[in-house]
Amino acid sequence: MLLYLPSPIYVVLVEPSGPLNIGSVARLCANFNVSELRLVAPRCQPQDPEAMKMAMHGSSLLKLSRHYPNLLEAIADCRKILSSCGRCDHGTIPLQTSEQALSWMLENNSSEPVALVFGREDRGLTNRELLLSHRVIRLYSSSFYPSLNLSHAVAIVLHDLARLCGTTSGLECTSLASKNKAIPAAPSQLEACLTDASDLLLETGFLLRHTAWARMAKVRGLLQRAVVRQEELALIRGMVRQLRWAIRSRHS
Repeated sequence: MLLYLPSPIYVVLVEPSGPLNIGSVARLCANFNVSELRLVAPRCQPQDPEAMKMAMHGSSLLKLSRHYPNLLEAIADCRKILSSCGRCDHGTIPLQTSEQALSWMLENNSSEPVALVFGREDRGLTNRELLLSHRVIRLYSSSFYPSLNLSHAVAIVLHDLARLCGTTSGLECTSLASKNKAIPAAPSQLEACLTDASDLLLETGFLLRHTAWARMAKVRGLLQRAVVRQEELALIRGMVRQLRWAIRSRHS
């Protein structure tokens, strides 16, 4: 049985520390036809003999894995970003089941890459990192011990994705796809727009330094859930920059 995914899928591991986990994830990437494995500031040597042994036929993906200093750079070229969250103290970040989040991910026929992001073995992703995602997945597990092993979490998400695709023998995954769905703006574009907006709101007194990040996090969440497109984000950023120019001109 062959699995053909509708978009390039990148599995992103943030600061992984266990070579056995990295190797296991590389094997899973091969099992589920993942395009690329990306590692953010890995805390161990990805080509450790133990990692290579666990990778099996995924060893080539492990050897070709790309490394990044931070999560934003690792997902810069992706148009849809989904993260896995094992914690309950996520604040106000909305959580979805894997079926809800992955069904949304499949709502287009775009060739733009998609990132599936997984956090550290000991503490997962920070809230700041989760806010870079369009959807956050909460996997089912016991409330007494909700944290899953990293490779197990990756296996569940990739299995659920394969199940939703339900494709065999070279057929494209189109059962949930629609050509007219919006493609979100790139994370770097959203980051630049929010930085400009934050600077403007600080200058006008709407934001205060000590509460600026928390208030802008709500704006980020709104724009992420709304799936703002590149041209829409460019319009918002243009308005913000014009307002900053006008304010400064009056005071000069």
